[in-house]
Amino acid sequence: MALKLSLFERRLRLTTGLILTVYIVIHLVNHALGLVSLEAMEAMRQLVTPFWRSWFGGLLIYGSLLAHLGLALVSLYRRTTLRMPTWELAQLVLGLSVVPLLAGHIADTWGARVLMGFNPNYQYALTNLLSDRWELARQGLLMLIVWGHAVLGLHFFLRLFRSYRHWRAHLYPLVLLLPLLVVLSMIRIGNDLQVWPQLSAPADNRAALLTLTDNPPNDLLRSAILLVYFTLLGLTLLARSIRDKAHKSTGITISHINGQTLKGRPGQTLLEIIRSHSIPHASLCGGRGRCTTCRVRIDEGGSTLEKPSPLEQSALDRIGAAPNVRLACQTRPRLPLKITPLMPPDLNVNSEWREGGVSGEERDVVALFVDLRGSSRISEKHMPYDVLFILNRFFLEMSDALTASHGHYAQFEGDGLLALYGLRRGLAQGCDDALRGAIDMQARIDRLNRQRLNQREDPFRIGIGIHCGQAIVGTMGPPTSPNYSAIGDCVNAAARLEASARDLGCVLVVSGDVVQNAGADLARFASREISLRGKQQSVLVYLVEDPLQIEMPPGNARE
Repeated sequence: MALKLSLFERRLRLTTGLILTVYIVIHLVNHALGLVSLEAMEAMRQLVTPFWRSWFGGLLIYGSLLAHLGLALVSLYRRTTLRMPTWELAQLVLGLSVVPLLAGHIADTWGARVLMGFNPNYQYALTNLLSDRWELARQGLLMLIVWGHAVLGLHFFLRLFRSYRHWRAHLYPLVLLLPLLVVLSMIRIGNDLQVWPQLSAPADNRAALLTLTDNPPNDLLRSAILLVYFTLLGLTLLARSIRDKAHKSTGITISHINGQTLKGRPGQTLLEIIRSHSIPHASLCGGRGRCTTCRVRIDEGGSTLEKPSPLEQSALDRIGAAPNVRLACQTRPRLPLKITPLMPPDLNVNSEWREGGVSGEERDVVALFVDLRGSSRISEKHMPYDVLFILNRFFLEMSDALTASHGHYAQFEGDGLLALYGLRRGLAQGCDDALRGAIDMQARIDRLNRQRLNQREDPFRIGIGIHCGQAIVGTMGPPTSPNYSAIGDCVNAAARLEASARDLGCVLVVSGDVVQNAGADLARFASREISLRGKQQSVLVYLVEDPLQIEMPPGNARE
């Protein structure tokens, strides 16, 4: 439940932030209409006010305000270090400054309407605002802080989208223009009403001002809001202090690739531990599990970590990350780890930060190549769309066989594919899984052929090569379409074994290393030493005409 909650929190923060931003924009546009006239301001207020004062509108605005504030306090509590990028600190400080400045505005407007039964119009509110230099300064500061917090939040959410980065230069004038129009509007209305602090207010305006300033219920409401807010803020900071003291005696060590040993506490994320030691580390989304730029490779101790949360797993799946790659902002270690950051620490939104080229690690893996024989003949006998349908049927069956045998679909090559085994289950089990996968592939091909025989079509024939050994396994390929695959001698050898199956007159050519690791008995099948291009030593292989005749040991059956 706690893991699912993080994704819910992120969506709730975004939703409530957008609702509040819409309200702020409408409110500021309403204020800016003072450049037209006071009557225009009042007309728009009367148009939009019924919605915000309805039960649904009230629930939206006040519920969003309370939820957004609550999430901010929860985020403040969870932070185990206040070392963060400047923009994150600015957004946090601006957000926490809103309520102290907003309390008086709520008391004077909502309080006047609910506690006094008086519906203040723009002339009433602006007379109070523009006649008091401290009230004017407070409201001006409130506008700048609220607008700054909203703009920062939207900017750092949208900056990960390429379309926003293209248009943002055109949006900057709008960001500056709206508050400027509000200021110019207030100057114009102040001159019309003659209620600036240095001027003498007319008698009718002084009466309204006296009603506002000498209002005990409103003052009491303002004090109550401030008391509740600062109490909650104080309790949050106190809870952080108690938690930090409780964990002070316990600690974990993180071995960084730069040679430093970082000290941390259980409950801290890897990103917080790294930041607490003033080590630069990429994190474009601010540690919210969106951009994946904080990802690290877990070189040692990965088995001690909890499984990724749905939020983290979704982000990792999006980039095809290796099993030992985690997001530093979401991973909370409890035991020592050794890590390697995978992205440059000085990364910014203008960098091409999607992985390209080869990024991985050397590890034992099982490579399986499968190829559809006679595909050129199929292309000659069928229309292009028919060929596409046939190949799709073939690859669907092969993909299902991989899924059933714990294989990983690594790459597509014309009429064949490369599969990797042993990525999560180890080399021995991977060899067993690969053999079972080859058996399942042949069974599926036989089933397809029975259907094609009824349609008087030529039967499918496949060739399979399997070999194991060390390879570089990781995310590779162009930044726009990376995939998780492998390169190395064992992969090349598997491809050559598959190609040799055609010349040797069999379906499957599997190396002796794979058979030995799997604990299978293939003595009934022909075997020979064959040489592979680029290899000085020959390789023992088994030649299997029909993989369905392989008898696998029951002890290593698939889970």
